[in-house]
Amino acid sequence: MIIVFKSNASEEQKKRVENYLTNHGFEFHPIQGEEYTVYGIIGDTKRLLPEDFKVFEGVSNAFRILESYKLCSRTFHPRNTKVKIGNVTIGGNEIAVIAGPCSIENEEMIHTISKDIIKRGANLIRGGAFKPRSSPYAFQGLGEEGLKYLYEAGEETGSPVVSEIMAIKDIPLFEKYVDVIQVGARNMQNFALLKELAHVNKPLLLKRGLSATIDEWLNSAEYLASKGNKKIILCERGIRTFEQSTRFTLDLSSIPVVKKKSHLPIIVDPSHPMGQRDLVIPMARAAIAAGADGIMVEVHNNPEKALSDGPQSLLPKQFSGLMKEIEIIASAIGKTIAKN
Repeated sequence: MIIVFKSNASEEQKKRVENYLTNHGFEFHPIQGEEYTVYGIIGDTKRLLPEDFKVFEGVSNAFRILESYKLCSRTFHPRNTKVKIGNVTIGGNEIAVIAGPCSIENEEMIHTISKDIIKRGANLIRGGAFKPRSSPYAFQGLGEEGLKYLYEAGEETGSPVVSEIMAIKDIPLFEKYVDVIQVGARNMQNFALLKELAHVNKPLLLKRGLSATIDEWLNSAEYLASKGNKKIILCERGIRTFEQSTRFTLDLSSIPVVKKKSHLPIIVDPSHPMGQRDLVIPMARAAIAAGADGIMVEVHNNPEKALSDGPQSLLPKQFSGLMKEIEIIASAIGKTIAKN
C-alpha cells in the first residue's frame, strides 16, 4: 500500500502515521519526492484499507499496490534505481558493458582476455568459476582457484568482476573475491539461496529463468529486496520456446515491459540465447536500441579450444567492432557507453 502525504504535512502528522503502522506490525519505506512524501507499506496489507489512512491529518491519498512485488514495483519507487559498481553506474544514462570468457580456464587465459577486453572498452569482467552445465561430464569450472584468478585479473586491470554463484556455502568466497554476484537462470527461483544473498552487501545480478514470466522474475527480485539487498540488476538471457533456430529465444520485449513495471536496471546477455557468435552482435545492438542499461557478452581469444560455450564467444576483434556499433546506437537514443 502507498500513503501520499500532502506537501505541507508536518513531521508530527507523519509521526502519527508511523506509530500507527509500527503498532500494527507493518514496515514502511519513506520516499521523498520533489513535492510529496510517500510511504510504501510492507507486510500483509490485506487487512488494511486505504480509508484507514485518509482520516489522518496530513494524508492526501492512500491506495494499494496491485503487484505482488512491492519493493521492486515502479508504483512503489517511481524513479529508476541506479547501482554503482566501481566507476560505473548501471541504471542511468550510461550503458555498461560486461565481457569475458564463459569459464575461467587457467590463470594466464583470464589475465590475457581481461586486459584485452578492458583495453577495447569493457567496464566489468565476467568469468565462471562454478559452472552449471547440462551434462555432468562437461567442464564444471575451477571453483575457488578460478575466483582467485578472476579477482587478480580485476586488480590488475582496475576493473570490477562478476561471477555466478551456485550454492549457499560458497557465499563467503564470493564476498571475498567478486564485486558483483550473479544468480544464474537455473537458480532464479532457488529461494533459499536468494534469502541468504539478500544479506550480502554486494550488487546482485539476477538472470531470468529459462521458462520464467516477467512477474515471476520480479518476484524473485523481491526476495532479495524484501530481506535488505536493493542493489539488484536484472539480466534478460532468453527463454525456452518452440523455436529451435537458436538455443533460446531472446525476449527483448522484456526490456520495455520491465522498465514499465519496475524501477530496477536491466541488462541483456545475447550470448547464451543465440549460441552462435554471428548472431550475438546484432542482438546486442538491438538490446541497446530497445533501452537496455547494459549488455553482457562472452569473449574468448581462442574460442575453438574453449572449454565451454566457444561457438557463442566473440573474438576480441569482433568485440571491438561491437563496441563501436553500440556507441553509435547509444548516442542516437541519448545515452553514452560507460568509461572506466
